Order: sequence, then structure tokens, then C-alpha cells
Amino acid sequence: MKFFQSLDNVATPATGIAATAGAFLTPVFHYFYGENRQDILIVLFLMIVLDWITGVEASHKDETYSSDYGLKRIPRTLFLFSLPAVANLLDRVMGTPGFLFYGVTFGLIYHTWTSLTANAHRAGWPVPKSIVNLVGSEIKAKTERAARKEYK
Repeated sequence: MKFFQSLDNVATPATGIAATAGAFLTPVFHYFYGENRQDILIVLFLMIVLDWITGVEASHKDETYSSDYGLKRIPRTLFLFSLPAVANLLDRVMGTPGFLFYGVTFGLIYHTWTSLTANAHRAGWPVPKSIVNLVGSEIKAKTERAARKEYK
């Protein structure tokens, strides 16, 4: 009896809604992104989150941050997350399993890594000199945009 009483906290309407949403969304996720690709998509997600964090810190430091700046990044982020799905669907149509998906996804990860590294440098966070040299053009572009206050 005690076992069933402990399930009162687990069997809630919120848990039921979450389980139902998962049951419907998982096949949709697999349709758009393919089977067993969660790890690479989590890497992309984390890189985008880190890019947002470092971008906010860098723009606070150079006083170019505004709420409008943050809101404009939402459509861009949704666009970035849609590109691997489009690539996966094109792979299925063309019969190239994973070629476009992984190419696009790794390209986005590299682009996002470059951006977040440049943002971290602009924010004054420690970035090794060799890495700063690799992303020098991105640092320069971001610094010039900030100087022109393009983000506002």
C-alpha cells in the first residue's frame, strides 16, 4: 500500500501531459532529424546556448545590449535548428544517408563555435591565444559591429 501512495507524486496530470507530448513529439523528431542523432543535436543545442550566453556578456561589456537584440536572435536560432532537419529530409530524398545532415550540422557547430569564442574574447573571458588567432576575423567583425552599435 505504501508503494502506491508514493506514486501519488509521480502520477499527476502534469506527468501525464509530458508523457503524452513525448509520445507524439518523439516520432516527429525522428522524422525530421533521423534516428540516433540526438547526441550531435545536443552538441549543436549546447553550442547555441553558449553562443547566447557569451553574446549577452560581450554586449553587456561593450554596452550594445538591448532587449530588442535578444528578441531578434530567436528567429535566427529557430532557423539554425531547422537547417539540420532540412538537410536530413534532402538526404532521404536523394538517398544520401546522413551526408547532408552531418555536413550541415558540423558546419553549424563550427560556425557557432567561432561565434561563441569571439564573444567570450570580447567579454574578457580567458581564451587561449592560439584560439584567438583562429577566430581573429570573427572577433574583428563583432568588435566593428559593436563599435557601430549595430546591435541596438
